Amino acid sequence: MFYYALFVIIIGVDQLTKALVRRGLPLHQTVTVIPGVLSFTRINNPGAAFGILSHRTFFLTVMPLVLFSLVFLFRKEIAQYPLSFRFGLALCLGGAAGNVIDRLWNGGQVIDFIDLDFWPLDNFPLFNLADTAIFIGAVLILICITRLQD
Repeated sequence: MFYYALFVIIIGVDQLTKALVRRGLPLHQTVTVIPGVLSFTRINNPGAAFGILSHRTFFLTVMPLVLFSLVFLFRKEIAQYPLSFRFGLALCLGGAAGNVIDRLWNGGQVIDFIDLDFWPLDNFPLFNLADTAIFIGAVLILICITRLQD
């Protein structure tokens, strides 16, 4: 049950932050949060992470839905995996759902706004909280899978 709650919390926090950015930050405008470290710059990203698969809205919308279906289908088997795997999966699914919601309500684009300003990340692509959840979840899953094979 914890994983469902985490999934919903990730979606809620992601959508809340994007709504605040949509309301308070015009497109392509920047607000410095911590000078030299963090800014918020609002963009609409038609692709996936780092702008890859730009304008592949159908693919980027359908693939997470297929993933959700597979997780539902194999939920009993997934329940046998370690806590870190299930935690990572919940993060990935929550982040993916947050970005799918964006694509459906934002003309196939995702709102990205987190802008890292410090070296070596001063030219790092913008991202959002859903992307962060996906990244952390994927790292947890990878660590878990690596440990299972030892």
